[in-house]
Amino acid sequence: MYERINGQIRAPQLRVIAPDGSPLGVISREDAMARAEQAGLDLVEISPNAVPPVAKILDYGKFVYEKSKKEKATKQNAHTTELKSLQVTIGTGEHDLELKAKNASTWLKEGHRVKINLFLKGRAKYLNESFLKERMERLLHFISEEYKVIDGPKKGPKGLTIVIERTNKK
Repeated sequence: MYERINGQIRAPQLRVIAPDGSPLGVISREDAMARAEQAGLDLVEISPNAVPPVAKILDYGKFVYEKSKKEKATKQNAHTTELKSLQVTIGTGEHDLELKAKNASTWLKEGHRVKINLFLKGRAKYLNESFLKERMERLLHFISEEYKVIDGPKKGPKGLTIVIERTNKK
């Protein structure tokens, strides 16, 4: 969205704000344009939906620069969370589980969500669900970071799935 400046403003009456931030009141567009010209600055429509619209006398180039700087700063501070995946089977050894749990702990520390799949082959798909949950708990036991279960454990076509994330987000 861009702001209307100077001649682009169509409203006959404007609530005008001076360059120092003090309100000038509701004045005509022509009078506001004259004051902006007198100050050597631009008249920028800040809030077009207000009644009457709010305009401010300021340096438009500086205004755009400051606005883009703020947008860059907010983009830089935004952290995107990814959904990382781990896959284990019923027969995965203790050492391998420790390594996978170490990866999961690292991802949780970075603020990502972790999806853990207990992959089931053949007859293993029809095993007792409490046995399968116990196998999933074996891996969850090794995760050093504090976490909470968001989704699961759910049984799917490939096996059992659980999604976890860190509890204390900083």
